[in-house]
Amino acid sequence: MHTIDFSVTGMTCGNCENHVREEVGEVPGARVLEVNATSGLLRVESETPLDVAAVIAAVDEAGYEATVV
Repeated sequence: MHTIDFSVTGMTCGNCENHVREEVGEVPGARVLEVNATSGLLRVESETPLDVAAVIAAVDEAGYEATVV
């Protein structure tokens, strides 16, 4: 299993978390383990090496910015 943590800026509430969860959930092979608006943490897991650029693009699509921690 591959797990990668991202720092997400711009999230302020549960709706923000849901938007990120939905967009990242569409990345092939990605499974969202945690999204926390308070800490800005996004933890994603995948059975195969994760396409980090695709996750960052999905967060961007949701309206936020992500970087690998």
